Amino acid sequence: MVAERILPTFQPQPAQISHEEGLILYEDMILGRLFEDKCAEMYYRGKMFGFVHLYNGQEAVSSGVIKAMRQNEDYVASTYRDHVHALSAGVPAKEVMAELFGKETGCSKGRGGSMHLFSAEHNLLGGYAFVAEGIPVATGVAFQSKYRREVLKNPNADQVTACFFGDGATNNGQFFECLNMAALWKLPILFVVENNKWAIGMAHDRATSQPEIYKKASVFGMEGVEVDGMDVLAMYSTAQEAVARARAGEGPTLIEALTYRFRGHSLADPDELRPPEEKETWMARDPIKKLEAYLLEQDLATKQELSDIEAKVQKEIDEAVEYAESSPEPDPEALRRYIFAEDE
Repeated sequence: MVAERILPTFQPQPAQISHEEGLILYEDMILGRLFEDKCAEMYYRGKMFGFVHLYNGQEAVSSGVIKAMRQNEDYVASTYRDHVHALSAGVPAKEVMAELFGKETGCSKGRGGSMHLFSAEHNLLGGYAFVAEGIPVATGVAFQSKYRREVLKNPNADQVTACFFGDGATNNGQFFECLNMAALWKLPILFVVENNKWAIGMAHDRATSQPEIYKKASVFGMEGVEVDGMDVLAMYSTAQEAVARARAGEGPTLIEALTYRFRGHSLADPDELRPPEEKETWMARDPIKKLEAYLLEQDLATKQELSDIEAKVQKEIDEAVEYAESSPEPDPEALRRYIFAEDE
């Protein structure tokens, strides 16, 4: 049995985030957590179908990275665990919920479901059912940003792309090929590995010859960083630095976020393979509770402000469910629509 990775230490200073930034990060993480809890409820009530993969526990990664970027300008590529990435990118909760209900008002017009969220308006490049499938797409998008800026001389083409994927994806060929090209061409991209220790039921340490994923960046001469993925301030600080480097033309960064999913791989997973003591250890590191304690200790927020945010978010989610339930089903006559680009 491989020893538990020691989380890197990060001691944020009070001046690192403002009152406003703290509340933005807190609200985004609360939105992700409560949204996923509602998804579980709706799934077990038979309102959602197919595979649904929840993000509980990993909220600090999504919020920390995406809130360090320019909303609706920079790009986000997700995985099949994509609900919270979509929410952090600005896709309205009601559109995400409607998509999960398979309704016409969903962000993918009811055609994508849980694993295929997409929003051109918010530069969400999609959720992807296959492992590592989004990495080449994100790399291509980063290339077009660089091409438009350097070849077409568009000074406004300084967008950065964040590409999220799990530890299981880092043994796939796309991962190595795309890191190579991104480093070679100095593409403006963040490769964000959400290492939650388990690729479905396979422990990460049993599946790779080098379990410290961030070290793989060195092969390509790329910046590689190991971060406590249960600490949103650590994620936010790391992402800000990586985004600044990418936007300045200094190339990509591989960020390995050490995190943990609090639920099974999907809602169909009985979650019997992970040791109970491992779950308990990681759940004690709840990123939302950690940020809440920090905000209160540093006088960056009051208990009333945080309580008001939670109430506001809960109302938003309840309204999203009502919206999804009352929205129309896709018209069967439009079954073949959106297959080709000209159908947009």
